[in-house]
Amino acid sequence: MTFFADLHPAVVHFPIAFLLLATGSGLAALFVSSRPELRFLTWVAGALGVAGAAAAALTGFFAQAHLPPDAPYRAVLNRHIGAGLAQFVVYGFLLYRRWIFGSKKAVQARRRAGNSARDLLDDPSARLLTALLLLAGALIVLMGGWSGGRLVFEWGVNVAP
Repeated sequence: MTFFADLHPAVVHFPIAFLLLATGSGLAALFVSSRPELRFLTWVAGALGVAGAAAAALTGFFAQAHLPPDAPYRAVLNRHIGAGLAQFVVYGFLLYRRWIFGSKKAVQARRRAGNSARDLLDDPSARLLTALLLLAGALIVLMGGWSGGRLVFEWGVNVAP
């Protein structure tokens, strides 16, 4: 295995932890308490999770580069890759929505409409979509982790002899 392939198993734990933390704190901010600490934790953990997901995807790309294209575990590997890309898209979209929400133009439009929300997690009109995206993202993270675990523990992919 290469250096990057060896890194993949170590790197993947960070985006899993950060993205699930972002989901938990985001849902708590939406439905339990709108504390600023929860909002901060949601966005920081989300950003760290997306950065970690990029690192995991890069190391995973190198880890799978030498695998045979007709391997019997290819369907599981494709599911694992698809889940990794999907979580990057879902959480990246959430961060993008938050960035757009804070833009000067969006703030002015909300003021004119009488909406005083300062954060995406405080906006009642965004609550349902944000919650659904957080839940979908967490489900995708779990699916990706499950399929990665299957690759290692059922198929022995990239496990040293």
